[in-house]
Amino acid sequence: MLPKERREWIEKQLITQGKVDIEELSQQLNVSTMTIRRDLALLEREGKIVRTHGGAIHPRALIQETPYSTKKEKNIKWKQAIARKAVEFIPENANIILDSGTTTFEVAKLIKDREDLTVVTNDIKIAAELMESQLKVIVTGGELQNQVGTLYGWPTQELLKNIRADLFFLGAHAVDVISGVTAPTFEKSLIKKMMIQAAEVTWLLADSSKFNQKAFSLVCPLSELEGIITDDGLNQEDQHQYSEHTNLIIVHA
Repeated sequence: MLPKERREWIEKQLITQGKVDIEELSQQLNVSTMTIRRDLALLEREGKIVRTHGGAIHPRALIQETPYSTKKEKNIKWKQAIARKAVEFIPENANIILDSGTTTFEVAKLIKDREDLTVVTNDIKIAAELMESQLKVIVTGGELQNQVGTLYGWPTQELLKNIRADLFFLGAHAVDVISGVTAPTFEKSLIKKMMIQAAEVTWLLADSSKFNQKAFSLVCPLSELEGIITDDGLNQEDQHQYSEHTNLIIVHA
């Protein structure tokens, strides 16, 4: 098989399967792993693939960032049910971190009448929601992600390096049994990782539409979570698979 034909074959595999593995391609095509790596590097330069550790995925397999205006009303009943369960885990006088996102925004709406919490967030919508509350609210600062409302960058990182929280509610763009929790950009995944490190306990809040999806950059494996709160849109087989890796709480909208 000529190099061009080989790369076309690899691209077809990616289109049909969503991902490929270097070792498997080497065996299937009877060429060295180094040859496969060169093929993948060329395909990536052409924008046809995204290389991963040990292989590659098709760009369409990745979940991209969604503007706030698009996602704020999506699956709203599920998000509200997830938030109601989440607040049951907030003890009195706790320091909590609320990740950016529309599900964590629903958490903010439910706690704004409390007076005993300190809330750290990198979401300007959450900060605005809590503006008239009696809570102590700390906004991370940083560069604003337009159309989304998230703050990120070195000011955000510096604050997170220097705080310790009791509880972190993590939002997700994509969740997968093997790939774990992933985010659309390296910058966003870095902030989420630092929030996990700053908190004693992390719960993932994710509606069922986020499952069996992958985004570009790793946030954490499922084993790092205290658990996941999601809705009953997740089928029984998936519920079983995910519950083997972490605590799984199912709520009903």
